[in-house]
Amino acid sequence: GAEGSTLMSYFSKNQIQALKPKITFSTLRDLQCPVLQSNDLQGKPEESCSTEELFEWLGAVLNQVSLDNKSSSFLSTYCCPEPNTVVEKAFLCTITGFIIPEKIIQILEQLCCYFSEPKLAYWLTLTVHGFADSPVSWRENEHGFHKGGENLYNFVIFRNLDYWLQMAVGAHDDCPP
Repeated sequence: GAEGSTLMSYFSKNQIQALKPKITFSTLRDLQCPVLQSNDLQGKPEESCSTEELFEWLGAVLNQVSLDNKSSSFLSTYCCPEPNTVVEKAFLCTITGFIIPEKIIQILEQLCCYFSEPKLAYWLTLTVHGFADSPVSWRENEHGFHKGGENLYNFVIFRNLDYWLQMAVGAHDDCPP
């Protein structure tokens, strides 16, 4: 009765708003980007970077770590892998919240449409993070939060619509399917 309606009003005021995703946009200028070849996962010296190098670079960019390898930096001396190219403008969109798989597929399809227009990008990425303290990870198994709670996957989509799929899980979790 009254308890149920009190609960409903509490959830409608607090929880539903909390589930609404928060979207932020930013433009990164003069960004050093690794050179990638869609058919070369391992990379080749002086030709292209590997999937691992890309993944590490992406982590630095998403966490806004400087890529200029300054010895005076206490945070990071990381630098962009070779070969790389400077991109005048890179667009970063972050969506934070509870997002269902169907929405992720929709976003992925919209990103692929980007290449049908005359754009200059050779590739783009979509990274999906599970919550670090999520109770489950892959295959509906329990998620081990022993250190970092890694629980993410990343699509790299190329202009010819080839793609890479990278997945990361914690050491105590099942591998993705």
